[in-house]
Amino acid sequence: MNALDNLRNVMRRDQVFDMMLAAHGLEVDTSKGIILYLEDISVSFDGFKAIDNLNMYIREGELRCIIGPNGAGKTTMMDIITGKTRPDSGSASFGRNIDLLRLSEPDIAQAGIGRKFQKPTVFEFHTVFENLELSMAGDKRVWPTLVARLTGPQRDRIDEVLEIIGLQENSKQLAGSLSHGQKQWLEIGMLLMQSPKLLLVDEPVAGMTHQEMDRTAELLTALAGDHSVVVVEHDMDFVRSIARTVTVLHQGSVLAEGTMDEVQNDKKVVEVYLGE
Repeated sequence: MNALDNLRNVMRRDQVFDMMLAAHGLEVDTSKGIILYLEDISVSFDGFKAIDNLNMYIREGELRCIIGPNGAGKTTMMDIITGKTRPDSGSASFGRNIDLLRLSEPDIAQAGIGRKFQKPTVFEFHTVFENLELSMAGDKRVWPTLVARLTGPQRDRIDEVLEIIGLQENSKQLAGSLSHGQKQWLEIGMLLMQSPKLLLVDEPVAGMTHQEMDRTAELLTALAGDHSVVVVEHDMDFVRSIARTVTVLHQGSVLAEGTMDEVQNDKKVVEVYLGE
């Protein structure tokens, strides 16, 4: 079969690939109670092994904290999950049936994985309400977006998310005038408008006041159950306040995993991360 025949075969209208289905409404199979499978993942950059035979499983509805020293592979791991980085070897699956390594970044987001980076990225010259409206799942082409009108259920969903993130009284406020913590909550709300099944949250409390940290802990804890939540964080007091299961990464692989007490008392973790 020549190259032209290959192309014709790929473009056949009767062919429907599972990766397309994954991005367009295929239900994630969590029948085994696991929503994310990372198995034997390795990736190197210019000879440096950022991820080294990583194995990790995230349960449906759980709140998992990921900790580890700088360079441990935390960011690279999230880049692999969201399609930004392709591993050299291994497999990454969303549920039992969606191969993340065959999907693009937008398709992975549409399949139900949302990521919040450390620095909040909101539309500063729009109101809180408008930020949530712009983030709503749906047709994002220019013309449909310009002419779209909110339905009753859509307004109800925005009101629901405003309540979840605690910004009901700020709905008409410009996002740029919010405090740092409020911007973080708004960005989490913007992700919730996409109805994700898995939330990846990178250092959510960096730069927050103690009061904002407490509120963030309440928010993430409340989201677990309806969503699976993976939090990467360096602040040990914050991790302790929300942790159920903690995974420690070191040199691109899992060094230890368990409750916060178990991890803190692990001699290997004390030696390489927590310090004597």
